[in-house]
Amino acid sequence: MPATAPAELDEMTIARAQRGDPRARRDLVERYQRPVFALLSRMMHRRDLPPGVEDLAQETFLRVFRALPTYDRDGAAKLSTWILTIASNLAIDAIRRRRIPTQPFDAAREPIGPGRSDAEAERLRLAEVLRRAIDDLSPEHRAAFLLREYHEFEYAEIASALAIDLGTVKSRLSRARAALRRSLEEVYRAR
Repeated sequence: MPATAPAELDEMTIARAQRGDPRARRDLVERYQRPVFALLSRMMHRRDLPPGVEDLAQETFLRVFRALPTYDRDGAAKLSTWILTIASNLAIDAIRRRRIPTQPFDAAREPIGPGRSDAEAERLRLAEVLRRAIDDLSPEHRAAFLLREYHEFEYAEIASALAIDLGTVKSRLSRARAALRRSLEEVYRAR
């Protein structure tokens, strides 16, 4: 379950960052680096998918700083929404450039580990199944799902972030949730 998001940067710090103030820009990076890294890590989970999360995070902030002077502080998008939009679009582009073949999850081959309680082993197994199921979503469905469920974006914010209609957001979330539900049902049927 996602934690409550920290507050946005104050208007004065944003204005100073837009003017190029180094301290304000450092404050911006310090405030938003965790959500950016979390989103990119979830979207780019496979470690052998170049570019790496660190590279995409760095590119995100480079693009943020290039476009920051034009960011409309009075616009509809919060700064966090605007920044995560840049990050999610970079991740989607990277995933589209190189798709990696997926493998079905085989619960019988997955090691559980010595000394774990049954409940802990089950929790870890379900977390792994869910992670793999999220990895297997299309980039568009994955982005919508992660923005909603992990970053607690409202539907309108997701539509704005991904530059899609509200109906498309609802459709992508519905399809992503159905795919995840099917993955979990397969695990429980195999038991």
